Amino acid sequence: MTAAQTAVRIESPRVEDGAAIWRIARDSEVLDLNSSYSYLLWCRDFAGTSAVARDEAGEPIAFITGYVRPERPSTLVVWQVAVDHTHRGHGLAGLLLEALTAKVTASHGITGVETTVSPDNIPSDRLFTAYAKRRGAALDRELLFDAGLFPDDGHQPEVLYRIGPLHPQGESL
Repeated sequence: MTAAQTAVRIESPRVEDGAAIWRIARDSEVLDLNSSYSYLLWCRDFAGTSAVARDEAGEPIAFITGYVRPERPSTLVVWQVAVDHTHRGHGLAGLLLEALTAKVTASHGITGVETTVSPDNIPSDRLFTAYAKRRGAALDRELLFDAGLFPDDGHQPEVLYRIGPLHPQGESL
């Protein structure tokens, strides 16, 4: 763990964190920005499958949101991951992903992770590829949503990353 990581607390988000999480998503310049209302709801309804990293003052500096997929109850779908600009480069996204999957594995029996990544999002590709490697898990990629399915012009296709089965860090198949 880096010094920056040890100064961070990882917790479930609270409704009061919704505005800060919305700002971090907006300022990421990569994520699809949802309404501020949706982030408040996410913090209320999906706090158990999401996490926020807080600085020493208790302010959110990074977040990860997810949910258990109804059709695959052993699968955690990671919706969004973002780190505030001033805290990037310290491994916080990976730390959040590890903390969240550990929590959700214990509470929900999760054995796999799904997420989507657009082809131009190199940081997310690296995050989930490294996560799969650390966990000794297979990583399968397939096109989930072609760009033509999105009503807004210029939206990139979304590639489904399916990671699993999960193993403890460092343990391989």
